[in-house]
Amino acid sequence: MEKNSPSQDTELLTEIAVAYYQDEITQEEIARKFGISRIKVGRLLKRAKEEGIVEINVRYHPVFSTRLEQQLLERFPLQRALIALDYQDEEEQRRQVAALVSAHLAQTLKDNAVVAVGQGRNIAAVADHPGNVPIRNCHFISGIGGTHRPGDAINADHISRRLARKFGGISETLYAPAYVENRALKESFMQNGTIKETLDRARKADIALVGIGDMNENSYMVKLGWFTPHEIIDASLNQGVTGDVAGYDFFNAQGQHVDTVMNDRVIGLSIEELRKIPCVIAIASENTKAMAILGALRTGAIDIIASSAQNIRTLLNMTK
Repeated sequence: MEKNSPSQDTELLTEIAVAYYQDEITQEEIARKFGISRIKVGRLLKRAKEEGIVEINVRYHPVFSTRLEQQLLERFPLQRALIALDYQDEEEQRRQVAALVSAHLAQTLKDNAVVAVGQGRNIAAVADHPGNVPIRNCHFISGIGGTHRPGDAINADHISRRLARKFGGISETLYAPAYVENRALKESFMQNGTIKETLDRARKADIALVGIGDMNENSYMVKLGWFTPHEIIDASLNQGVTGDVAGYDFFNAQGQHVDTVMNDRVIGLSIEELRKIPCVIAIASENTKAMAILGALRTGAIDIIASSAQNIRTLLNMTK
């Protein structure tokens, strides 16, 4: 019997998949149409999924997300949980979580509110989410200094400016580097009047937008050069660090602070200062961050968590 070529196999798998998933023809009818057994149809449909010809995405009913949120609020002292549908594509997942945060801000931001802004891709996605939002004349303030990469779109200052354009109002820059080489240098910067005044205003913010980081070799801090991959692995394996809030305040799975080589070297709001802000919104869209989210929630600094359904389900399973 002559074997099919790879292209013919793909065509057959596609045709059968379309018949079953799109045209809703039963497997028995497909078997008769193609002159093959019912068992073989099942195998071919399975292969179509394995080879990526078929992708099955489950769309959750809003009630599903509401139930997840209720379960989370029963276990942690949170105001809200903004839970996005699951997507395999990381960028799309980030956009979906950002859409929820953007909508929440549009509904809750009050005129002349002060918002402290963190750094990172997830917060940048909120600023860049398209759509009309009400003008609130808010004051957006960088809650952490700038990185060494000029023009970086995920710098807190750049995000703050884009949020100001989006919601109206003004943006205030923290004129300091995010990272310095030692504690003495940080103390020198903190004595500067301009830096001190900006951070004092950020500490009194009504809302703070922060990211949650996890400990892996591809983290944002490794890309910035703050940590080497070896230091990240050492902090994770030997010190029990599971994540960070706002880019530098490190904690373990119990939410306890862990001393790292980054201590006293970052200019920005500390986790103690975040606790005093009425509403801290933490964003973690990546589906690898359940453990980091758990530690962050246990710090007591987070009031609203924005993440994926997969992360929240994993988190709930870990805290049964």
